Amino acid sequence: MAEADTPTLTLPLDRWHRAHGGRMVPFAGYHMPVQYEGIIAEHLWTREHAGLFDVSHMGQLMLTGTGVADALETLLPGDIKGLQPGRIRYSLLLNEAGGIIDDLMVTNVSQGADEAFYMVVNGATKHGDIESLSGRLPSSVSLKHLTDRALLALQGPRACEVIDLLFPGVTEELSFMQGTSREWNGVAVGFGRSGYTGEDGFELSILNSHAERLADSLVEDERVKPIGLGARDSLRLEAGLPLYGHDLDEQTTPVMADLGFAISKRRRTEGGFAGAERILAERETGPVSKRVGFTVDGRQPVREGGRVLDSEGNEVGRVTSGGFSPSLQKPIGMGYVAAALSEPGTRLTLEQRGKLFMAEVAPTPFVPHRYHRKKG
Repeated sequence: MAEADTPTLTLPLDRWHRAHGGRMVPFAGYHMPVQYEGIIAEHLWTREHAGLFDVSHMGQLMLTGTGVADALETLLPGDIKGLQPGRIRYSLLLNEAGGIIDDLMVTNVSQGADEAFYMVVNGATKHGDIESLSGRLPSSVSLKHLTDRALLALQGPRACEVIDLLFPGVTEELSFMQGTSREWNGVAVGFGRSGYTGEDGFELSILNSHAERLADSLVEDERVKPIGLGARDSLRLEAGLPLYGHDLDEQTTPVMADLGFAISKRRRTEGGFAGAERILAERETGPVSKRVGFTVDGRQPVREGGRVLDSEGNEVGRVTSGGFSPSLQKPIGMGYVAAALSEPGTRLTLEQRGKLFMAEVAPTPFVPHRYHRKKG
């Protein structure tokens, strides 16, 4: 069947979104809510209270068997063998040339000597990821796509208060990038204290058949409102977080993408992951181009596809994400520029649809992260 003829799928919460006023649009092969009350209102509500996001389009994978961590380290640049049970790591699935197939989160859910790793990958790339993983991991590793589970994200400064009421003890147990599980109404709920907004928050994995009850229980709290894709995008942009297929792709290396932190210290010394020779060489000599954040003079944002020009009008980079920041009340964006232009404060000339804009390279995140990290 041709891709254009592939039917758009529905999420487990499709009926729920429509009942709550969600305006549905196609995204990553699914009907998804782009907004409920309005993108700016939803964005600001999440920054001040708690927003509930349906991210069930993401791929939830479970990898079990013998030597799972060793096998994953051939494909990811993170320290998976050193990841303790209950800990989460952001990492990258790499091709043999060091390009990024996808960015993902991996959690060690092992119990005892039995290795088990839970992985969340992007919705638009999940089937390609599964194919890549299945073809490159040894037969001793079993991969299961958890199609029977929904994934909800509760994000914002009051998210922990809401979770505390429904799941006492979880917020005390978890710090940023830690996971656990609880039973709720007789069904298991998996938790990760992470998210895609820059705010403190939690991602909750639950059986599809119980997702609507959980969503209802969360929005019954007056501190929580459902939030759509529009605000999810503006929140992640303010947080300086890349979006796969826009800011990341298979022609982009972790060093170019300014994701060097995802290459764990031990792996920088040992290598042994896909594309390691190229990636470690780029760490030493610097990439030709680099992902940066920028602010735009005036009020009009420059969107994805805008060109970065040098003083003679030659293209030296591309805008990969751009929009108006509701929190900062000014246009911001991210893109790739020649390495010589990547220092904060560097002035840039951007071109979009024949119109020129002046911009300035800015440090990211644009809005400070407020993740919950335990002291000590």
